[in-house]
Amino acid sequence: MKYTIEQILSGEDELILRYQRLNTEVEAVLQFMNAPAKKLIGTKNDTQAVIDFADVLYAETVDRKTFIYTADDVFRTELTLAQLEEVLNTVNFFRCSKSMIINIDKIATLKSLASNRIDAALINGEHIIISRTYASEFRKILKGESVDE
Repeated sequence: MKYTIEQILSGEDELILRYQRLNTEVEAVLQFMNAPAKKLIGTKNDTQAVIDFADVLYAETVDRKTFIYTADDVFRTELTLAQLEEVLNTVNFFRCSKSMIINIDKIATLKSLASNRIDAALINGEHIIISRTYASEFRKILKGESVDE
């Protein structure tokens, strides 16, 4: 397979795949292009770090800035919470409030609270409140029921 690489100095990045027949080689390229990255970029003290999805406990937006929390660090990301939610949609992340996304795999215990809220204790001991707006959807996910978007 022949390919051409061209760097542009302005405009939007674009990838064009041209083929005569859809064969295994083309399918492999398509599969690679469509595979989720499974990694995020975060910044701490002017240093960028690569963060595995599996290491993320939760993400939240504070004062229009989005932060990614791991077991032992906090990183700033340039992504908005909505963009982060879209990136993480293939793994067990859940929007638990207007300003927060939680990794369901990192929840140690759950406790029902007044006003139909849920207290989720994470594996590092932090407590995240799942707001009543999202609590019923969260309960459905835990029961394995389908959730309408």
